[in-house]
Amino acid sequence: MDLEALRTYLAVVEAERFQAAADELGITQQAVSKRIAALERSLGATLFVRLATGVELTVEGRSLLPHARELIDLAARAAAAVRPEGRALRVDVLNTRTAPATALRDFHRSHPEYALDVIELSDATPEAAVRAVGLGTLDATFRALPQPRGGLPTGIRAERVIDDAHELLVGPGHALANREYVSLDELSAHEIWMPGMRAATEWGGYYEALSAEFRLTITTAGPSFGADSMLDSLADSTVLATLIGEGSRYLWPETHGLRRIPIAGPTPVYPHSLVWREENTHPGLAAFITFLRERRAERALREPWVPLAFAGE
Repeated sequence: MDLEALRTYLAVVEAERFQAAADELGITQQAVSKRIAALERSLGATLFVRLATGVELTVEGRSLLPHARELIDLAARAAAAVRPEGRALRVDVLNTRTAPATALRDFHRSHPEYALDVIELSDATPEAAVRAVGLGTLDATFRALPQPRGGLPTGIRAERVIDDAHELLVGPGHALANREYVSLDELSAHEIWMPGMRAATEWGGYYEALSAEFRLTITTAGPSFGADSMLDSLADSTVLATLIGEGSRYLWPETHGLRRIPIAGPTPVYPHSLVWREENTHPGLAAFITFLRERRAERALREPWVPLAFAGE
């Protein structure tokens, strides 16, 4: 499909007149008419109704509108992908509650000179996210990658950069609510509730290994109504408990009285790896990698635990 014809179509939509669109594009009205006519022929549909006062979109013309905008946006992203210094650094953080999102926000605070495009591909598989990096749709993605990493495509790098220490989150009436810390052995006597966790995911695999290693009972019972609903349920319960990352951001009303309790001896950590393309020359990416390496060195834990399948550095 001719992108120039689509751009002309969008210009006519905005201007509502062929001449106004021609002025905006810096071409003649005749050129606008020819482009629209060629686009209508290629689609087999009439896009505009010509009126004395201008033009209006037909039903088919309105149907094309969101797709045309998407195609033009995609073309712009493709062009920007080969000019890294002139665009924002695109980083997938899974979701904005996670430790990667916290790290990216801290990077932005210390390096405001780099524009950022924060992406949330929470439903994407690791393979899909890595593929997006290879295609240039993303500059980087955070994933927990099982070892070995020989399956990564040629030219793709991955490095473990965040060890997000787990904490126990409970309501004020829970038996462990007043503890300064708890051990994994102690948690084997308590059910851990993680609604929404899916087995066939990277984090599902991580928690399956954690449960097997320390004989934990992790349940996903009930529908997931989101984080706020989970926090409400924890606050009202004397038995519900869940695991969250130290770097995760959760906000709740003060009246909830929820407790975040560190886990020690050992401390299970969620190993976030940054994945990027070796040929990517975006200056913000190099700065971000350096930032993450220094941050991890400063926050090294004495006794971290990760499943063997995720233990590579």
